[in-house]
Amino acid sequence: MREHRIAVIGGDGVGPEVTRQGLKAMRAAGERFGFSVTADDYDLGGERYLRSGEVLPDAVEAELVQHDAILVGAVGMPGVPPGVLERGLLLRLRFGLDLYVNLRPVKLLPGVPTPIAGLDPADCDLVVVRENTEGPYVGAGGYVHKGTPAEVATQESINTRHGVERCVRYAFAQAEARKGRLTLAHKTNVLNYAGELWQRVTDEVATEYPGVSVDYHHVDAMCLYLVNEPSRYDVVVTDNLFGDIVTDLGAAIQGGLGLAASANLNPEGTGPGLFEPVHGSAPDIAGKGWANPAAAVLSAAMCLAELGEGPASQELEGAVATVLPDLGAMGGPDMGYSTEELGERIADLVGAGPSPR
Repeated sequence: MREHRIAVIGGDGVGPEVTRQGLKAMRAAGERFGFSVTADDYDLGGERYLRSGEVLPDAVEAELVQHDAILVGAVGMPGVPPGVLERGLLLRLRFGLDLYVNLRPVKLLPGVPTPIAGLDPADCDLVVVRENTEGPYVGAGGYVHKGTPAEVATQESINTRHGVERCVRYAFAQAEARKGRLTLAHKTNVLNYAGELWQRVTDEVATEYPGVSVDYHHVDAMCLYLVNEPSRYDVVVTDNLFGDIVTDLGAAIQGGLGLAASANLNPEGTGPGLFEPVHGSAPDIAGKGWANPAAAVLSAAMCLAELGEGPASQELEGAVATVLPDLGAMGGPDMGYSTEELGERIADLVGAGPSPR
């Protein structure tokens, strides 16, 4: 039997609640498809920071690296200063493990309410490939005359040929395996240095993928088209900051952050990928059973896909698609099922079919 060792960072608020449901679905799939999931829990997040002042001790990071994948629920607590967990935990893992691709599917599942009236699920099925280790997120910059009327703050966006090219190559491979369409989203008309590098690299790599059609949209125009006509897009590749913004808009049109999954990947497999729902920790509803675990289960499905369990991954996504139309709301007290009940329904569906032979 194949074994997958998973490091679990449940985190804060509703994070542990939804992560339990993702693991439950993974294990149900394992029983059906012939693999096991061993989970090691790690106490990391806002609660630990407030209790001990620690974010990610070196010894714990060394343990995380030994796993096949990392599942994160959500982190964040009132009282934790902005940036402490983002930089000290999530970005540290992204940079330390060289998880240079952030992969975000934007897919409207049947029966899910959307703020975009009349949107057909068939017209909203794309993935955003976001560069994940460069751009403004590297923390380059500083202050001059801080705290005075003459204060100046600078924040630099770092774009290397190496970082851009490997992200673009991954995006082309994704497009070749999907519908054969790739769109570069940037602001070449204003960000003429960084944008020109992205455009030039995309044009060069495109010559190696003659079966992929390539388009370019200014990222602000893309935000308009994503709402009005998402069918324009199959694979979108963009930088770290633009990708962060565009994918949240994508989450809105697919039904909300509660349905948005993500994967942080090193496609070369030099370390474990990190998989997490995009929603926050929502500490105000923790323990009430109101959190929709769909995004956590879909993130677990992405995890299984990266671990080579494609059929099991598809089963998890199919089970989520089956249960969502029955919900009164996508989350909250009107959902109609508790977090645990919804997780049980999904796991039952995943484990119900015949084992493959």
